[in-house]
Amino acid sequence: MRAEILAVGTEILLGDIVNTNAQYLSKRLADLGISVYHQTVVGDNEERLLKAYTQAFERADIVIATGGLGPTKDDLTKEIGAKYFNKELVLHNESLEYIEDYFKRLNRTMSEGNRKQALIPGGATVLPNPNGTAPGCIIEGNNKVLIMLPGPPKEMIPMFDNHAVRYLQKFSDGILVSKILRVSGLGESAMAEKVQDIIDKQTNPTVAPYAKDFEAILRITAKANTKEEAEKLIVPMEKEIRERLGDNIYAEGETSLDFVVGEMLVKKNLTISTAESCTGGLLAGTLINYPGISTVFMEGAVTYSNEAKMKRLGVKGETLKKYGAVSEETAREMAVGIARAAGTNVGISVTGIAGPGGGTEEKPVGLVYVGMYINGETKVRELNMSGDRQKVRNRTVVNILDWLRRELLNR
Repeated sequence: MRAEILAVGTEILLGDIVNTNAQYLSKRLADLGISVYHQTVVGDNEERLLKAYTQAFERADIVIATGGLGPTKDDLTKEIGAKYFNKELVLHNESLEYIEDYFKRLNRTMSEGNRKQALIPGGATVLPNPNGTAPGCIIEGNNKVLIMLPGPPKEMIPMFDNHAVRYLQKFSDGILVSKILRVSGLGESAMAEKVQDIIDKQTNPTVAPYAKDFEAILRITAKANTKEEAEKLIVPMEKEIRERLGDNIYAEGETSLDFVVGEMLVKKNLTISTAESCTGGLLAGTLINYPGISTVFMEGAVTYSNEAKMKRLGVKGETLKKYGAVSEETAREMAVGIARAAGTNVGISVTGIAGPGGGTEEKPVGLVYVGMYINGETKVRELNMSGDRQKVRNRTVVNILDWLRRELLNR
């Protein structure tokens, strides 16, 4: 079976809202073994929406429409869906009662527009919406299926998972199971090169590399009759990939590098402090994304000026004068200084030139020094980052987290 995702809403076309629904639905449909070849966005216009339905059903057996189920006149998804299937809209009393009760609980008056939300195409299956006022519905006809879901993700996702999935399972000709391996320290092309022969020979499971937010990802996907069978197919391929990539693989599944590092610090009970110049607190802010980091994260200092480096961290004036603020020597003294001042096991420093100005031939924009103090041992790394100011800062933080992760692996 083929499905197409149709997002309805002028606000999406204008860029006011990011269409995260399509991303979510594509992943979930893939899990069900239902292929998606097209995604479409159409504005709140009767003629264009009807044309979008027509074109979508020429390409697909199932169309999943999100948005346009609201109380206003330009919410037309149900109305045009009913028109396409030659259905009349009829009042669904159970939905109306729920909507009326919803407004009573809020002590608000229900408008006539909200009554419109309880109108359902005749013969359609109603999908309840306990998270909002717009019920969804499923229309069938001429071997085609239209599933209409609300636009807000907090309403769409539970409606799809709790109701639409059960309906769609009967169209699945197998189960797709995916495993994600998250990679740091290698770019997408370098990662792909190490496993290219595996990718070239893939059948079932398949392997797909891609990049996301300064990291590389490998998705292994197997198709089988059951989840257990699919997972067994993944095991040997995952083993081979792990042997190739080693500790460049930092995690699997839906997680992040900052979460992994935060968890390691907490489990190992290693306290940490940071001293930042060019990243301006970005490293500290990233570390505290991990819930529970307060047990080990003691302090973060933004020591942007030379005076702050000397006063707060004890960096020597002669070091700054001889080598400059952006130097291996300064980064080393900063890391040791913050660890001593905060009394932590780990002290991390970062100093560099984020740009766009301030660079020289000797010290160009993107030059960054990172100091790492761990229980009496201090190391310094030189990084050469590319991109604009924000990218230099973001990439620096990712490099620091990856370096810290590797250092913690053997401690």
